[in-house]
Amino acid sequence: MPLRLGKAGKATALNELGRQRDEDGDQDGALEAYLQAGKAHPYWAVPWFNAGLIHKYRGDWAASLAANAEAVRRDPGNEGALWNLGIAATALGDWATARRAWQQYGVGVPDGDGPVDFFIGLTPIRVHGDEASEVVWSDRIDPARAILRNVPTPACGHRYGDLVLHDGAANGYRLRGEREVPVFDALELIAPSAFATYEVSIGDATSEDIDALIKRFEAAGGSAENWSTSMQVLCKACSEGRPYGEGHDHPPGEAPGTTGPWRVGIAAREEAEARRTLEEWRATTTPKAGLHDLRCVLPAVARS
Repeated sequence: MPLRLGKAGKATALNELGRQRDEDGDQDGALEAYLQAGKAHPYWAVPWFNAGLIHKYRGDWAASLAANAEAVRRDPGNEGALWNLGIAATALGDWATARRAWQQYGVGVPDGDGPVDFFIGLTPIRVHGDEASEVVWSDRIDPARAILRNVPTPACGHRYGDLVLHDGAANGYRLRGEREVPVFDALELIAPSAFATYEVSIGDATSEDIDALIKRFEAAGGSAENWSTSMQVLCKACSEGRPYGEGHDHPPGEAPGTTGPWRVGIAAREEAEARRTLEEWRATTTPKAGLHDLRCVLPAVARS
């Protein structure tokens, strides 16, 4: 006699089928299985949450919002669905839904209209480009948005000041002082900054001289970073784990000397602005410094 499954058993089997299809790369097939699971067990939130995950990582925000809203309707305390509902609503600019999701989750975002204003603090965000991914310290301005505050290298395709949408699931950790903070993956660029990225090689200058140069760029409303000392190449296990822990720590190579040459990344709106700041710094701080090969390595996005 064939085994007969009840509604819950059928829904569980279909949900598992969806999970297997997703693992095999058949996302459309997975979504169909999750839909059938939801129909088989109309009060079960799990298949709706799973469908919402696929839509989130596809960047299909309207579908992600709808699926996570269905999950929350069935399970108002489903933290994963609430968080992903908040992300999708943020991506769509649906601030009323985003506020409700964060508040229902337990985040104390204030009531109001328009974008959520809930500054969280300096947070590492992993941004992704065609050539590389990079973890960048950023000002997290609400549970799902952050402004990049490092000067990223051009390989990651992002600029100082970019506003990005980011995930809420930790994918690695970094230390801020002695405190461990999670790394979140950027999901998409919301608004590009007005800054281009420039690179210059500087010789015959001390690290203290370069620190003074960075402060000068910051005072001028831009930024700069000594890529020679701030960048550390990590394996995937380190980047998505704890690079300061045991087992997968890969320290940077030989430390640069005390006089360079230094590889410096600059965030400026115009090349003339970058050149002017560099020349003023050299004239007042270290006239013997050599400036070589200043070039734009990532242009600003043209504004319409």
